[in-house]
Amino acid sequence: MYIREIMTTNVVTIPSSTSITDAKRIMQAHKIERLPVVDKGKLVGIVTVRTLEQVSPSKATSLTVWELTYLLDKTTVKEIMEKSVVTTTPDMTAEEALATAQGNKVGSLVVLEDSRVVGIVTTTDFFYRIVNPILGLGIGGALLPGSRIKIIGGGEGKAIEEIVSTVNKLGIKIGNLHIFTPEEATKKDIILHLECEDEDKLVTELVTELKNKGYSASARKRC
Repeated sequence: MYIREIMTTNVVTIPSSTSITDAKRIMQAHKIERLPVVDKGKLVGIVTVRTLEQVSPSKATSLTVWELTYLLDKTTVKEIMEKSVVTTTPDMTAEEALATAQGNKVGSLVVLEDSRVVGIVTTTDFFYRIVNPILGLGIGGALLPGSRIKIIGGGEGKAIEEIVSTVNKLGIKIGNLHIFTPEEATKKDIILHLECEDEDKLVTELVTELKNKGYSASARKRC
């Protein structure tokens, strides 16, 4: 999967001359937490909700409401924005981009193409578009119907082939599958998310067949 497949394309940007007050209003109006700063088509920085909170006067200040308002109106994001923006491209793979974000300890990446801002991708996007399907979740976080089958040690070459063949023989549809290695384990496990009409009967039959083949298999309904 590439970044262009999961990024948000309608990116709200602001010039560096925008006041802190206006930046806050824009974020609230669009319900977003990040604003790339663009001057003359070039990315020059980024401001976040956290950045704005850090520069806003605390409740313990001796300034009056009018003085506070004046201060926030006159201070521009140019003075407080993060200038070293971590970026990616639309053609970078999702895993490369996520590694970049984690390596730089940021929650988002601005997507550039030919030096132009064409998108933004956040950790939430990675979860919704990549992690959710693996876990059998919809975009909104709701559990999708079906059953979850875990086969311990079934994530190896020939074992995968035999397991999938058994599923297909019973006419069960595989929604998705993923393979992982538990901590300190010597073999990989496989988890299947299954979609079938006569769920209870077929899943029970599948688990029985897998156990007869020597696998340690267990099933659980997703919802």
